[in-house]
Amino acid sequence: MKFALVGLVLAAVAVVAACAQSSGSAQLSQANSALQAGEADKALALLNPLAKPGGKPEAYNLRCRVEYTLELWDRAIDDCQMAIKLDGQNSDDHMWLARATGEKASRASFINAYSLAKLARAEFEAAARLNPSNGPALADLGEFYCQAPSVVGGGADKAEGVAAQLEKFDPVRGLELRGKIAEQRKDYGTAEREFKAAIAKSPRPAFQWMALAGFYRHQKRYTEMESAVHSGQSAAERDKRSSEALYNGANVLRLSSRDPERAAKMLEEYLASPSKSEDAPAFVAYTWLAQLEQKLGDSAAASESRAAALALAHEYKPALELKH
Repeated sequence: MKFALVGLVLAAVAVVAACAQSSGSAQLSQANSALQAGEADKALALLNPLAKPGGKPEAYNLRCRVEYTLELWDRAIDDCQMAIKLDGQNSDDHMWLARATGEKASRASFINAYSLAKLARAEFEAAARLNPSNGPALADLGEFYCQAPSVVGGGADKAEGVAAQLEKFDPVRGLELRGKIAEQRKDYGTAEREFKAAIAKSPRPAFQWMALAGFYRHQKRYTEMESAVHSGQSAAERDKRSSEALYNGANVLRLSSRDPERAAKMLEEYLASPSKSEDAPAFVAYTWLAQLEQKLGDSAAASESRAAALALAHEYKPALELKH
């Protein structure tokens, strides 16, 4: 009888533990869905109880990524470091730590930027080493090598090596990286050819059209830039899975102060689509839309867009700083 009672207690404990694990997994899934939809506040509310002592590395990784979208670099770095402390073999954890550290470095003083950039490089390299088929991590590493000075480990030759590795399993990303390398070397003819080759090779070319548009913006070739954006917009409208490219194209127009009406329309189309992602946060799109609406003289619409941004992410500083 005594042993039977002990068995019942152990069984009950096991059931409770299994239910808790199942509940935690469901919360992680819901938090990821919220992150992809640009619902930063909802994602954090789900993750905060999970990202605590004894929590899973996945919870810290997701919270790092939410904080990254909010441009809270220090908090993102802390959470990605905790994810790595709990599981140092996850390539994506190292990639996100590198991204957050790199963003902080780009805004830091010279002395701090030097050490932060070296840390970002080491983390990108760790991500690529742990998973040599991690396309986003390799692309980021190659871009770091391409843009960073040699004193922190950059170099075009290193970037070429990454491009060769990337092309073996992701030729489109490899071509884009080669385009960036050529642009960095001021070989603009080669850069343009590589970006166009990526468009021709891509099964979803809307994204590559916007990358080409970004290249033209850097060169102040605005007529060709706008033509590339138009082509990317048409491609995205034919392939609803490519709606994120509308966000990218709107940003190209926004940064160049060209065609604000089209940029606003593209953001509205993106926000109305079901295919959103953390790479194009909805609250950022609403903030950009509010800026464009202010420029177009529609203060009421701008106020509504700002409110929509803050409803998703009440900490997002660029939305908080908008006039209303």
